[in-house]
Amino acid sequence: MPKDWKSLNQKYFMNTTKRQPLTIVKGKDVYAWDDAGKKYLDFVGGWAVSSLGHASPVMQRALQKQASELIIASNQYYTIPQIQLAETLVKMTGLSKVFFTNSGAESNEGAFKLARKYGKEKLGGAYEIISTLNSFHGRTLATVAASGQEAYQKPFRPLPVGFINVPYDDIAAIKKATNKKTCAIIVELIQGEGGVHVPSAGYAKQLRDWCDKNNILLILDEIQTGFGRLGKMFGYEQFGIRPDIITFAKGMGGGFPIGAFLCNEKADVFAPGDHGTTYGGSPLACAVSIAVVQEITGKKLDANAASVGKHLTAGLERLRKKYKFIKEVRGMGLLLAMEFTSDISWAIVTEANKAGILLNPVKPNAVRMMPPLILTKEQADEGVALLDKALAAYSKNLKD
Repeated sequence: MPKDWKSLNQKYFMNTTKRQPLTIVKGKDVYAWDDAGKKYLDFVGGWAVSSLGHASPVMQRALQKQASELIIASNQYYTIPQIQLAETLVKMTGLSKVFFTNSGAESNEGAFKLARKYGKEKLGGAYEIISTLNSFHGRTLATVAASGQEAYQKPFRPLPVGFINVPYDDIAAIKKATNKKTCAIIVELIQGEGGVHVPSAGYAKQLRDWCDKNNILLILDEIQTGFGRLGKMFGYEQFGIRPDIITFAKGMGGGFPIGAFLCNEKADVFAPGDHGTTYGGSPLACAVSIAVVQEITGKKLDANAASVGKHLTAGLERLRKKYKFIKEVRGMGLLLAMEFTSDISWAIVTEANKAGILLNPVKPNAVRMMPPLILTKEQADEGVALLDKALAAYSKNLKD
């Protein structure tokens, strides 16, 4: 009998996460196994982290090689992997400078500091940052203030000042909120944790034009959408714009903790002492990220995400037509969601677990899918078949 890990977790771990009753012990490619030996097709991927899937040989080699040479060095010294990764990202994005972090929340925190210093120096002390409702930018106090979700904000008020939340995909609301105190706007072009919402055509370019007109910074949160997830290396490429500041994490490390924020020359206002990190940009993290980025570009996994994503979407659309309680299928590349007509996502996920597919109940009425970028069309079909099995079981339970 497997050990009762759930009870031990409840005994020792803070009650911060509503977990599914599975203990994952092993993974390989797009599959994972629990402590009872059951196999699952993993459509969660560490919340859009596992770019190359589980137990990637590319990542293992990079980890082993770098760990045998240098794991950590203070950032008061130069280290080669950090410089190599910085050069890679600057050249890929066309931006000017980079700072490495350990997580998406840290990346956004750094972006906020950078934007505020820009406002102080270039806009007469402007410090407010406009963000959108239903967004998600992290779990720190400042990133919770930027995330326009009441459920996350209410328990921790008073929150840091200087964040204005307006409706998503509403350029008129952005314009109305902009004032002399505004230094930046931050958006997820596709809202991930908010339920995988895709903006209307023209929204991104209108944001870019408005920021240019007012000399304020456009910050794009690409923590979830960067590094191939949407079918391009970076999500903004799908929308024909480029940000002043961009934030990364998740997929850039393939499962090893690393994040970054980059800026263009206009926003490059930090001076020595303005920002820092102990672990961010460690030789180990950067070496792994280099390997992940090279594998994504070398194997054209962004293009694979586009192709397989379309194939998977078509399969999910067939399920939508089959089951009346499915309201909508939406997303881009391999970031997809299925919305239901009522709050049944946890019930659907329970049946999905039984069927052998892992899904994320991102909202009470929606599940999110973020499989590794290496997913094949055959595996996408397998996922649709397993989800069909789960939906059929749920439908049968309703009738019974």
